[in-house]
Amino acid sequence: MAACLLLVLLLASAEGVTFRFASYYGDHMVLQKKPAGAVVWGYGEAGAHVTVSLSKDSKVIMKKMAQVEGHSETWKVVLAPMDHGGPYSVIAEQHSREKPKNLTLRDIYFGDVWLCSGQSNMEMTVSQIINASAELSKAPLYPYVRVFTASLIQSEVELQDLAKIDLQWSIPTAENLGHGSFSYFSAVCWLFGRHLYETLRYPVGLVESSWGGTCIEAWSSGRALQECGLTGDAGRFLLPTLLSGPKMPSVLWNAMIHPLLNMSLTGVIWYQGESNAFTNTDLYNCTFPALIADWRRAFHAGSDGQTQPLFPFGFVQLSTFRRQRRDDCFPCIRWHQTADYGYAPNKRMPNTFMAVALDLCDEHSPYGSIHPRDKQNVAYRLHLGARAVAYGEKGLVFQGPYPTKVVVDGARALVNVTYGQELLLLLMHDRVFEVCCSRRAQEPCQWVPAPMVSASSHTVTLSSPGCRAAVSRLRYAWAEWPCEYRMCPLYNKHLLPAPPFVIDSLH
Repeated sequence: MAACLLLVLLLASAEGVTFRFASYYGDHMVLQKKPAGAVVWGYGEAGAHVTVSLSKDSKVIMKKMAQVEGHSETWKVVLAPMDHGGPYSVIAEQHSREKPKNLTLRDIYFGDVWLCSGQSNMEMTVSQIINASAELSKAPLYPYVRVFTASLIQSEVELQDLAKIDLQWSIPTAENLGHGSFSYFSAVCWLFGRHLYETLRYPVGLVESSWGGTCIEAWSSGRALQECGLTGDAGRFLLPTLLSGPKMPSVLWNAMIHPLLNMSLTGVIWYQGESNAFTNTDLYNCTFPALIADWRRAFHAGSDGQTQPLFPFGFVQLSTFRRQRRDDCFPCIRWHQTADYGYAPNKRMPNTFMAVALDLCDEHSPYGSIHPRDKQNVAYRLHLGARAVAYGEKGLVFQGPYPTKVVVDGARALVNVTYGQELLLLLMHDRVFEVCCSRRAQEPCQWVPAPMVSASSHTVTLSSPGCRAAVSRLRYAWAEWPCEYRMCPLYNKHLLPAPPFVIDSLH
């Protein structure tokens, strides 16, 4: 596929480039508002001059000029930063030895542009979620939340532009939000953008580029993989019985992310990790922070510095898959999603935010239990993080309670866990907390349940009678399926669940 695609692109280049905008510019799109300048680029005749004009109500607001580069046959301008609003027209005119050529984009708005990426839980469309009909019926209420979806394309080389598009920039309708299963438009992306619009009250552009059954290595550049000791050796990536999407490293970075680098963005949301619960799990605490850092560098450079170098990056901590599994691949990947901090942002993942989803299980999902249908709570929790981290909304609580202190009372075989937020206790649980019993650090860990015996506004007291040795470690919700739907033991008063954690040293 990649070889055929590359051949098509080369043949098109050999025939002479048609004067045009890049593939993901079109009528109805949202361009990034100030403080960034929106990047507009396209193709033309080498050496020709291109004038890009922005107009509203037939009045020209600004003009920018560029020359078509000889080697790439591309032109690019950065518009002056614009307030949110519209509609505008963008007119590009090529001046060369031939007759001038004109292109026009209509119904263009300035607002915030968010990229939504990941695997199948990001790919699930609005038609697949709970209350789908009601959600689809609301589409006409949000004409200023515009949507765009890239096609599923992989490539062994970095592509300059998207080779194919599933959904051109569109005003939302029930048809284009619920086109079909795992096609377009992403439910998490749409609901996230809708929540943002309700807060911001100005246009939001949503760009979906996701593919189900894919591992993080496919979305990572070679540079990012090298930072984690990975090379192009396919042996570390192949797991054909579990990965339904592309398995080779960097093929989706090359074809579905690299072409977007010129775009000015506000931020990214990411829902991925299920595939890496089964391959390179131990490396995810490196590969995920490395991907974030690399995407930030690349989008900042590609947009001529318009996309912020530390743009906000939100992600979904994984939900559930199998109820009875005893292995800890899902708990480990959830932990590694936070670079082993348990929360976000943190020192290794600055300017990030996380939606905890371990309480949103869906055993009877027709798409398999790995695809829970409650994407409304996922998107709501994500948008809280965006409001706090991306938009600086002060005092907004966007994550559930996390421990600030643990005191072991060995004499009474009790463990007191103090949290930084006021707790909402939904139920007492005998197994959701576990302690490790070991006399020496080198001994294998023996995890035993630590039943909850009491709770106050900020502290949970656990019993550890099963520990004859010293309690050396503590963990919470360390299971693939730790609780029933929205019934984990601990939340805050905003109904945000306490994230899972492991504390490795209690001495």
